[in-house]
Amino acid sequence: MGYQIDEALQRRLDTAMTSLRDNRVVIASLFLPQGTVYWDDGGRTNGGDHSPIRHHQLSQLASAFGASTPGAQKPLSNKPVLPEPINSIVDDLAGKHTVPVESPTAEKKPGNPFSQGLPRQDAGIPATRSLPSRIPALNINETPTKPPQELTQPNRDSLAPSDGRQKTRRLSRTKSRSSSKRRASSVVGPTLSFLNVAHNTPWQIEPTTHGNAGLYNAVNSVGDVISRKLWVGIVDSPTDGFSEDLKVDLELRYQAEHNSLPVWVSDAEFSGAYDTFCHQVLWPTLHYAVPDAPKTRANLYESTSFEQYKAVNEKFAEAIISAYQEGDIIMVNDYHLMLLPALIREKIPNATIGFFLHVTFPSSEIFRCLAARQHLLRGMLGADLIGFQTHNHARHFRQTVHRILSLEAVPKGIQLDNHFVDVQVVPMGIDVAALYKKRHDSEVTEWVANLRQRYAGMKLIVGRDKLDEVQGVKQKFLAFERFLEKNPDYQGKVILIQVALSTTTEVETIATDRLSAIISRINARFSTLSYTPVVLLHTHDLNFNQYLALLTVADAFLVTSLREGMALRTHEFIECQEDRKRPLILSEFTGSYSFSGFRSCFVINPYDAAGTANAIRAALSISDEEAASRWNDLHSHVINQTAQAFVTSFLTRTKQAHEEHTQRLHSSIPQLATSKDILPTYRSAKKRLILLGVESALVVRDPKETRDHGFEMPEKVRKLLEGLSNDERNVVYLLSGLPISGALEKVAAALPNIGLIAEEGCFIKPRPEVLGQPTEWISMVPNLNLKWKQSCIEILNYFTERTSGSFTEDRGASIRWRYWPGDPNDSELPWARRQAAEAQNHIWDSLGERFGLRIVPGTRSFLVLPKSVSRTSAVAAILRPGGPQAAVAEASLPVDPTTAPALAAKKEIPEAWLQGGNSEKYDFVLALGGDEKLLGRINDLPGAQTVSTSTKNSQAKWKVEREKAVEVLEQFVEDFQ
Repeated sequence: MGYQIDEALQRRLDTAMTSLRDNRVVIASLFLPQGTVYWDDGGRTNGGDHSPIRHHQLSQLASAFGASTPGAQKPLSNKPVLPEPINSIVDDLAGKHTVPVESPTAEKKPGNPFSQGLPRQDAGIPATRSLPSRIPALNINETPTKPPQELTQPNRDSLAPSDGRQKTRRLSRTKSRSSSKRRASSVVGPTLSFLNVAHNTPWQIEPTTHGNAGLYNAVNSVGDVISRKLWVGIVDSPTDGFSEDLKVDLELRYQAEHNSLPVWVSDAEFSGAYDTFCHQVLWPTLHYAVPDAPKTRANLYESTSFEQYKAVNEKFAEAIISAYQEGDIIMVNDYHLMLLPALIREKIPNATIGFFLHVTFPSSEIFRCLAARQHLLRGMLGADLIGFQTHNHARHFRQTVHRILSLEAVPKGIQLDNHFVDVQVVPMGIDVAALYKKRHDSEVTEWVANLRQRYAGMKLIVGRDKLDEVQGVKQKFLAFERFLEKNPDYQGKVILIQVALSTTTEVETIATDRLSAIISRINARFSTLSYTPVVLLHTHDLNFNQYLALLTVADAFLVTSLREGMALRTHEFIECQEDRKRPLILSEFTGSYSFSGFRSCFVINPYDAAGTANAIRAALSISDEEAASRWNDLHSHVINQTAQAFVTSFLTRTKQAHEEHTQRLHSSIPQLATSKDILPTYRSAKKRLILLGVESALVVRDPKETRDHGFEMPEKVRKLLEGLSNDERNVVYLLSGLPISGALEKVAAALPNIGLIAEEGCFIKPRPEVLGQPTEWISMVPNLNLKWKQSCIEILNYFTERTSGSFTEDRGASIRWRYWPGDPNDSELPWARRQAAEAQNHIWDSLGERFGLRIVPGTRSFLVLPKSVSRTSAVAAILRPGGPQAAVAEASLPVDPTTAPALAAKKEIPEAWLQGGNSEKYDFVLALGGDEKLLGRINDLPGAQTVSTSTKNSQAKWKVEREKAVEVLEQFVEDFQ
């Protein structure tokens, strides 16, 4: 039986397809999914050697095109060689002993297991000859392509500089570590067409081995959900020698054949931005490894490479702006392009922009070490939505923005002067369906049988990491050594197979030096003639089918990362264990562990070797029943957090956030200077619903009067409301965030014919059906757990002690914290605002998700209340057939789990309530206030007139100054009289 896609995921894909039908998606990533390669016409014509170009041939190739290659004859590697393992798995998989630190020569390049399933063709077809790319390939076989039938002789002038000067082309470079280079743990590579036609240049375009493969696979996994897309990125070949004609030619072919737009960046700019700033400054800082080497510290604090990083981002912005079409959704990816959102926003103010950070985001104490910290943060804030892998990363970002830029940071996002930026968690996943198909390949099945026969009676622990400090491979080996020391009964019975991904030459050399001694010591202590405890494989030692077979027969998968975003390789392991259901041992410092579904793994602190050793023993000795129970929890998470879910969620949320942020400009909304604009409609209506905001329309309170107790409705306003409510055709409701006790109870007593909504929708006092007949307050949260209030008050008491003039108001179903009742120019105000933001974040992180809360910020206060209620939901209850009483009765009944979460998340008026029930009896609806979400939804009602009193962009049909709202409303009363 094949893999069946989850029904909820299918519904999400269908919804996304409808939502994104009219939008093109522009995906900006450092590298394009395709690279540029060179055909050696002479080799094909003469029937010569068709293997990839060897290192010593590079200078000859460069000379043919008018370029030189300094240092081309230097040795490939001077890295130390690890001891050869005895009877290692390499003998079985690759048919040779591994030399894990040596890269294979160009003549012999075995397959890469992490090429993500890139298409392959008949091996008998001559292979292309690749120019050295910006990042040397991960030692994989070149993907053969059928050569064109006709190909002109290479033009010696095709790479010459346009000004006639001979430029030096960089034909090789130090390998660089990057998330874009690391092969992410997604299975199926991009579906790309090979070029099988003749062309007037010797350059061809093929799938690259670089870039963010996880992103490529995720985008391609959604299929027709994205009907149109455009990739924007850098080609993976040095481009200084490219003539303008060649660039134009390649650019046209990229767009026509691969929906891609290349960004032309000079080699010097690329090196400074990518090799220096990204990998010596940003990468370690984002992963809590602030460098302390003199050279790197100079880069960290006073890096000239930042200017090159900025230049690369500007080149991306120019390319995207030149190709922009109205309705495009721009998806900017990862730390290489942190400045890009703001650069695009500057030129295209109404663009829909989302930014996603694929790696971790550190605490503010780490990020503040960067000299370019403000530039980077403001660059990201140019987006409509900023996405992170985990809640911790999002929380760190909000706190960092607040502390460094002094902006208001709330759980939903960041409030800027002219717009709001959503900050959301959108975790990545793998394409489970594609992996299911891949792991049922006949070759995988064959290798599984071979491995089980060869290692019968052995326990296999498998890991896959890069050889750098962040991945904690050293800690893994030390913990395994401790495990063998403490458990002699497992000696000779357990093998640790570590698959190592290539990083930079320098990093890999340093890591190998350190690991070599540890591996040698472990193998020397515990090896026998037929047993080697530690086997280190590089990615070129086995292909992807063999790697899947290894995951299938593994008895445990071990991840000891010191800091990591989403460990998607663990998702692969879980799915490969569908039959055996073996356990996962996972570092608590990975983003994956922050999700509840992954709490069923064996969690470890990688710095605690003894604790990790104990976890290894527990995982190997676990009962089948417990292992199956743990696996079921992990599997449930993986099949819900998929690559498809990531792409559809991110794009639809970005589009939704943009629509919310780009409501009509305040300056374009017509002024409601007189009620005559809507008075004729009002007069002719038979039944009217009038919704008025108390704080935003009727009462202008002194900022120093922060306490709600003692609230009095001004006499002028009271007479106005009395006049409106005495008209039997009018149903008047006041909407307020004030509590019942000490505030709205006085209003209710003075105006018995008016309905009231208190505490932002937590309580409703219905308007009496018969004028003068009293009604009771109705709780809209009758069954809600209010245990959160005590913990919330304790948190607020801490901040009250630290903030002069602040205090807490405990209400019926909500809590308001007020601060700074002093002078607007008081120097204490910035401190009070900072404390308010800190308090909100702390409440959200500790109580928000657990109890389902939301936080509503005010001018000098914020309100904490259940997220299932709002002014919009209260109005929905009023419009519901049967009114608020029926809504409460329905809330106490069992709810459909497929619709309730969506309704609670949207906090909107259901369409059915708009089309029937009480809404039908109102042929005129007036909503006046500052709740923009409510005004937007009221617009859907027949006969609706919405008036905004705020100074923000709005969907309201009219606007009026807050101080003149009462004056306008008085004309309705005069007309009645």
